[in-house]
Amino acid sequence: MFSLPLRDGATLRPLELRHAEEFAAHMDRAREHIRPWVGAGFLSSDVEGARATLRRYAERQAGDGGRLFGIWLDGTLVGGVMFTDFSTATELCEVGCWLEPAAEGKGLITPACEILLDWALVERGAHRAEWHCRADNARSAAVAKRLGMTLEGVNRETWAYGGTRHDKQVWAVLAPEWRARRGL
Repeated sequence: MFSLPLRDGATLRPLELRHAEEFAAHMDRAREHIRPWVGAGFLSSDVEGARATLRRYAERQAGDGGRLFGIWLDGTLVGGVMFTDFSTATELCEVGCWLEPAAEGKGLITPACEILLDWALVERGAHRAEWHCRADNARSAAVAKRLGMTLEGVNRETWAYGGTRHDKQVWAVLAPEWRARRGL
């Protein structure tokens, strides 16, 4: 098992089935805050739901697809980053994130995403990494900008939430751009 430092007291680690109870407790703290921005299937409401979410990602990882990583701050799971999609066949991945309110503004997401993008675009040979977010999610768009991604377009009314259809932004960075940005 690995643990990578992000900042003082913060680490990035694989989020696995064995973390189901901890993930459920984290979701209790985060659920209402992240509900508008993540898919409904991610919002576990109990330990069994948390286990099901973690199992889905474990199965996707076993197929060399999506992956899920937790961010621990001072020993408490406070959020995470993930490959919502990862394909060696298409050389494409999509990165996403979430945090509970108490962890926002602590500089955790950008370095965690940099680790994922280094792995995907440098080590694994992906050519393109995408970031999708609701157009009105300024915090998420700011992460994409900090990662050096380019806003490529807006898909109109593709994100349904609360009886309203919202626009979705699509950001991306290409492997040569990422390598140049990181000096690799």
